[in-house]
Amino acid sequence: MENIYQKINELAEKYRNYTAENLSKLVQIKSLSLGEKEVQLELKRQMEEAGFDEVRIDGLGNVIGRIGNLPADRQGEKKILAIDGHMDTVDMGNMDNWDFDPLGGEIKNGFVHGRGTVDQEGGPAAFVTSGKILKELGFDKDMTIYFVGSVMEEDCDGLCWKYLVEEEGIKPDVVISTEPTNLGIYRGHRGRMEMHVHFYGVSSHGSAPERGKNAIYMASKTALEIERLNERLKFDKFLGKGTITISEMVTGSPSLCAVADYARIHLDRRLTWGETKESAVAEIEKLIDGMDAKVEVLEYKETAYTGLEYGMEKYYPTWKMPKDHEMVQLGVKTFKSLFDKEPKVDKWTFSTNGIMTNGVYGIPTIGFGPGNEVLAHAPNEKVAIDDLVAASAFYAAYAYEM
Repeated sequence: MENIYQKINELAEKYRNYTAENLSKLVQIKSLSLGEKEVQLELKRQMEEAGFDEVRIDGLGNVIGRIGNLPADRQGEKKILAIDGHMDTVDMGNMDNWDFDPLGGEIKNGFVHGRGTVDQEGGPAAFVTSGKILKELGFDKDMTIYFVGSVMEEDCDGLCWKYLVEEEGIKPDVVISTEPTNLGIYRGHRGRMEMHVHFYGVSSHGSAPERGKNAIYMASKTALEIERLNERLKFDKFLGKGTITISEMVTGSPSLCAVADYARIHLDRRLTWGETKESAVAEIEKLIDGMDAKVEVLEYKETAYTGLEYGMEKYYPTWKMPKDHEMVQLGVKTFKSLFDKEPKVDKWTFSTNGIMTNGVYGIPTIGFGPGNEVLAHAPNEKVAIDDLVAASAFYAAYAYEM
């Protein structure tokens, strides 16, 4: 295998400019969630140009590139590897905070600049090169590799993989997420969920508030309890502490001269190991016991750029892979063989499609991606071309290791 690592590194370096230029083309296409059509067509073109065995777009709008035989056509042991990267990005924010055009895709001083370079079109640009490398090396293992440019992740993590598993019937043996890891190997992150708490009061004239029941007071008392709840949530040595915060309060009243008869708070709940949807809901129900109030776990349902309406509950389970899991250790071995050093094995602070692949379906999932997650959703986003080269080598070498 030693010789193959050398060849992979040489080809990844040979295609350095190719990878950077492909990423630059992707960055120049604005691709907010639900508006990914044009960037998906460009990714499809890049995969086809790289010589993938098959490239298609599914009903939700994910681009699926394949190298190797279809699973049904293979003879040997079942092996399906999927490499995933989402193609939608967040918006630009305050343009005054940018030192360069976020849609410029400028290649300069060893970096590709622009929105999506880190979060996270850099991963897909690198895996296109990986596919090109595998084809050039005549990759002939008895396995299937799917390269997925997925959609709608920024709006609803994991929805794309719910569709891939349940509608497309793609269930890999292992998934590599190309979300930014600073070239570390990541093996999990906290989960999250979104809840509304509705409070129902009784209005009365503002001149006689004692006749009514003020929903804002109920919500405010609960808000203070939620602040205290945050301090006593569970802690996990690897993933850290669970958190809860109120991100919005909406109130309703018949008049500004009346007692408010409705209030609603929006909760952002981050779930550490051992915390679930049920346990998180129960904590809030305990706080509102005796009030005319209810907890609601929110639903996501939107229309993809393909015209398909699709959705799921906004509960994104916590997940982590054991450090000694064979697929994590395979990543460590691949990294050491390519780069002759130990990788950092760590976790993401934010949420990824891993909530679905591992959190819901139990598919072994690891992360390895170009770029520093500190720049995700931030102004002046840029990714080092050296990172893109390393990532394109890693994905190809991992396929050989499997």
